[in-house]
Amino acid sequence: MSTTSAPARKTGRWRWLLPALLLIAWLVAAGGGGPFAGKLSEVASTDASSFLPASAESTRADEIYAQFRDSNAIPAIVVAERDGGITEQDIGFVAIRSVGPPPIPSEDGEAVQMIVPIDAGGEVQDAVEQLRESLAEAPDGLTVYVTGPAGQAADLSSAFAGIDGLLLLVAGGVVLVILIVVYRSPILPFVVIISAVFALALASLLVYLLADADVIALNGQSQGIMFILVFGAATDYALLLVSRYREELRVRQDKYDAMRTAWRASIEPIAASAGTVILGVLCLLLSDLNSNRGLGPVAAIGIATSFIASVTFLPAALVLLGRVAFWPTRPKYDPDFDSENLADTHRFWSRVAQWVGSRPRPIWIVCSLALVAFALLMPQFKASGVASSDLFLLQTDSKTGQQVLGEHFDAGTGAPTIIVARESALDAVVDAARVEGTAAVEPVTGPDGAPTVVDGLVAVQATLDDAADSLAAEDTVVRIRDSVRTVPDAEALVGGPTAVDLDTKTTATRDRTVIIPVVTIVVLLVLIVLLRAIVAPILLMLTVIVSFAATLGVSSLLFNHVFGFPGADPVVPLFGFVFLVALGIDYNIFLMTRVREETQKVGTTRGTLRALTVTGGVITSAGIVLAATFSALAVIPLLFLAQLAFIVAFGVLLDALLVRSLLVPALTVDIGKKVWWPSALARAEPEREKEPVDEPATTGDRK
Repeated sequence: MSTTSAPARKTGRWRWLLPALLLIAWLVAAGGGGPFAGKLSEVASTDASSFLPASAESTRADEIYAQFRDSNAIPAIVVAERDGGITEQDIGFVAIRSVGPPPIPSEDGEAVQMIVPIDAGGEVQDAVEQLRESLAEAPDGLTVYVTGPAGQAADLSSAFAGIDGLLLLVAGGVVLVILIVVYRSPILPFVVIISAVFALALASLLVYLLADADVIALNGQSQGIMFILVFGAATDYALLLVSRYREELRVRQDKYDAMRTAWRASIEPIAASAGTVILGVLCLLLSDLNSNRGLGPVAAIGIATSFIASVTFLPAALVLLGRVAFWPTRPKYDPDFDSENLADTHRFWSRVAQWVGSRPRPIWIVCSLALVAFALLMPQFKASGVASSDLFLLQTDSKTGQQVLGEHFDAGTGAPTIIVARESALDAVVDAARVEGTAAVEPVTGPDGAPTVVDGLVAVQATLDDAADSLAAEDTVVRIRDSVRTVPDAEALVGGPTAVDLDTKTTATRDRTVIIPVVTIVVLLVLIVLLRAIVAPILLMLTVIVSFAATLGVSSLLFNHVFGFPGADPVVPLFGFVFLVALGIDYNIFLMTRVREETQKVGTTRGTLRALTVTGGVITSAGIVLAATFSALAVIPLLFLAQLAFIVAFGVLLDALLVRSLLVPALTVDIGKKVWWPSALARAEPEREKEPVDEPATTGDRK
């Protein structure tokens, strides 16, 4: 006996080396990448026109129009109003503190505006803030705002300023509290949080390098979503690994053997989950919008680093800590513990499994009817776009200023629509551009008052009646485009801020039509490969799609009638679908991979109920964590992120609590072994597993 135990002890003394080396490697990687999380805003863009592809009409028009301007400035509009009428002192105050063309009083005499060019090559936010500070000490009774494209860009940058601070603090704090409740341990939650932080540090470094090299397009939305995905995914993967490790510590005395078994059992569902999300978000590369296309690799990098940290750093830290990680409720080794007797350790989910096993058909029918009822409300979801000023949930300087501007002036002043055309068609284009919704249409002229001609082209400015960022202004741009295209040989192109917004929404609608079917097919193929079947993957995809439709239905009720949102950007349902299908399918992957494992031992029905019993708690916890982390996006006061936060959070909870807990298990039990067709499991011997877990049989045999 001594001859065999000595080598084992010698080998055991060095088993700590690999985990220790992994921890050191991660400390180095996190130390080098951590600072870049705060630098991502330096390589992020908030310029709406940079989101569009080069083929967009507004992009081509604006590129040509740049040749007619002396500078690449973005207009900021200073607007001041006084009840009872603007005074000469007011006009002088605005003129002295704002460098630009002379102030323009309104016809009603109660307001004055001034267009101030802001250098687009510099820090627009800093320049606008300096302008606002210079206008802060206005005469008594005079209110002054800075709006226009530059003002909106500055407010957008300010809204995203909390991403690398407040967002991380809220998301990390919420996850930590949930983990403490789940694990009832002061040690384990911090190990999981550190794993997520290390993953974020590595992701930030990679994204920064790629964005700095102009390989990917990064914006504040992508940055915030990546932070949330990393925290949510890393925590979900940790919950699965930790749960399996705790199981193995009950039946294995050696912590290294327990981790080896837990890691091997968890790597397939974790890898499948990460791979599904990565492939799903990479489908955004098919987008024509640079912003959407940039989110694909940014999110994929975040998921990849979460996966790597969860299967390297986390198991290394856990195995070095051993049972101490679970203090004060350490899992005790019990040589007599029967791993098949699960009711004592998973009492609640054992009872849920018994209920599902006893009444599978009524359960899945009722669940399906509830989802379909909410899904029928999906057409009420308004996703045709909103005005740029409505993107802000709080009252910003630019939003209020735009409202004041519209009350006293032609609201489109300062952000005209641009038409470039052939010189020979100038007069006809000017006449054609005078459509309903335009206040003034004038050619761009030089110092001599003659139209400016560049390479045989001329430019025309159309001032709109409505605010440049409004939906009504976009309708006017559509009318202008339709009208100028009828001018022979004009080759007219229409650009400007309103046209950029219009083309962005049109392109986003196109992306939604193209990408959603592709994501569906990709995820379905992943499930087919993972489960080695066809029926089960199709079943899972249908449940997730119906769950998404139900989520949009519930969202439409709340957005329209409770929150009073003006609508949604077309990209909201696209992002919602990508994240809900990719993330929502995770819980079904976690469940069904365990179902398949148990089916090989005890058959489909009993295997399904055992898998539900074992995974119920961990998957529910994972859903709550992911929903909570996505909810943290709502701290950024932007309509898009608030809507996405609600859709993903609600949809994830619906998938974790209803679809995965009741609908999918009940369907699997009711269908029986045919769910694995055409794999060998579908041709197994008649099943003897119709009884609920650890209870006498309550249902008859099914083929």
